Amino acid sequence: MDDKCYITSAEDLITSHEQTRIGFIEAALSKSHKAKPYIEQAKTLKSLASRASSPIGLLDIKEIQNGLLTASGLSDKSLKYFTTADKIEAIKKMITEFLEPAGDRFVDELVYRFLLIKGDALGGSMRNLVGSIAQKKLVCKLISLLSMQHFPFAVLFKKDKKKNKWQTLQYEYIFERADEITALCWKKPLADRVLFFNTKIPRVKNNIDICLYQGNTRQFDCGNIVNDNNKAIMFGELKGGIDPAGADEHWKTGNSALERIREAFDGYDIKTSFIAAAIEGKMATEIYAQLSDGTLSNAANLTVDKQLTAYCNWMINL
Repeated sequence: MDDKCYITSAEDLITSHEQTRIGFIEAALSKSHKAKPYIEQAKTLKSLASRASSPIGLLDIKEIQNGLLTASGLSDKSLKYFTTADKIEAIKKMITEFLEPAGDRFVDELVYRFLLIKGDALGGSMRNLVGSIAQKKLVCKLISLLSMQHFPFAVLFKKDKKKNKWQTLQYEYIFERADEITALCWKKPLADRVLFFNTKIPRVKNNIDICLYQGNTRQFDCGNIVNDNNKAIMFGELKGGIDPAGADEHWKTGNSALERIREAFDGYDIKTSFIAAAIEGKMATEIYAQLSDGTLSNAANLTVDKQLTAYCNWMINL
């Protein structure tokens, strides 16, 4: 199979309106799921805080002290720099400035402020989640292909990386834990392949999203395989954001990263690739031009299953 058979023009790479809509819905559902623990905490905070007859009375409810600190705007990281007296002072200032002016609705105001701070934290974690979702899609497609073609493969979960503890498990079990996988290794007739993600490559001096090397699980050596430049096969940039407004910027940063990789590995037989969820017209033209002249070895739209399948099949067979 021609691994670029589904990309015959720049238009094939463009993310459609329907794919964008589906992507936004997926992101919204992920955010809602991530928000569940905060919402449950807010409901608990409201129930406990309702015992107080006045804003200052909240200080007497020991179960909600951490919630009061959060509503005061203090992050968990910042609390290690605060004494008990400092914490009480911060809560009192919040009570004076925001809860007392709310009158009888001070409990509601407390909950609103708690959710406001937690929402800001959620926004930060969502930015990381976007990349994780994209990587999970890629991993799920890879293990699906490996399983269907009966390629023997092993996985390395994030928690086991320091011990280099690889596991060979049933496909269905691995699929359910795809978001925990940090590396994959599969057997080839002449030499094994090991694929890992978001790793700093010494020769480039930057983190690279997708890294494919020649080597087995032992040679991976907790990630130390990156020190052997001769084993490098392919590097790729993965951009999971679906918002069309940020697409061009993702391509600019991704393209610059790929240029640095090619410069750093000049003289080596290194392949490069680009895969993204949001691809707009102008960048699609530039990507297709690089595919045509061989600058890019491969590319795919993450939202187009045929392209994702072909891209993963190409990686497996490199």
